[in-house]
Amino acid sequence: MSETQAAAASDEGDAARTDARSAAAEQAAGGQAAGRQAPGGQAAGGQAAGGQAPETAFRDRLAVALDVDDLVEAQRIVRAVSPWFGVAKVGLEMFTACGPDGVTRMLELGMQVFCDLKLHDIPTTVGKAARVAGSLGASYLTLHASGGVAMLRAGVEGLAEGARNAGLPEPVALGVTILTSDADAPAHILAKRVQVAVEGGCRGLVCAAADVRQAKQLAPRLVAVVPGIRPEGTASHDQARVATPRAALDAGADVLVIGRAVTAAPDRAAAAEAIARSLL
Repeated sequence: MSETQAAAASDEGDAARTDARSAAAEQAAGGQAAGRQAPGGQAAGGQAAGGQAPETAFRDRLAVALDVDDLVEAQRIVRAVSPWFGVAKVGLEMFTACGPDGVTRMLELGMQVFCDLKLHDIPTTVGKAARVAGSLGASYLTLHASGGVAMLRAGVEGLAEGARNAGLPEPVALGVTILTSDADAPAHILAKRVQVAVEGGCRGLVCAAADVRQAKQLAPRLVAVVPGIRPEGTASHDQARVATPRAALDAGADVLVIGRAVTAAPDRAAAAEAIARSLL
């Protein structure tokens, strides 16, 4: 292959990846808007919006936690659950192992991407890292609210700038309030961190299901992303504050993050479908 042909092939590959990021980001923006119009993505009368099958009505509100260090395994999980789960959570383990390629591949598979990196550093570093995440096509990025207003604002601005420079819709910066593994956080911390997230410009929060009602009272316009979701009868593992999918949704959650209950199930597709049907 000549140098000219190689350059052309490289350009075509870059263009394809950009198209994939753009298409997925546009889908994410549409899904978030639909979620605001009607809880669960459902239209009046209980029918799924847009003629969806009932069990896929919550697809944009269900995130599968890809807590793996192998991109091939992550793809297997997504292919199994994607009819019912529309968001792929790329956490520290997968991002450290796979880097930006993990985000790009999830977008190519038609998923929205939730970069759960929980950034917490000096404002300049957080802003630059968030700008990279925005340029990749992520729909959501987590920032620790305990980092303070200046740090959050830098992350929010960097995330928006990265997406804007890449020609993508603005993603949602999520302020992490209290980890679901923390059962000993003082009662006043939630309100304080919600306030910091609002002042820092975040458009969403990450909180336990038990905290959703209070968080929504303090910041009703923010998207509430809730991890620690476990179907009835499944192990809580290292999560101290868990809830069933239905209970979290009833409390006001906008996006449910579900991991081992699906990813460690003998039949992942069946487990994903059962969770989706439990929300109807």
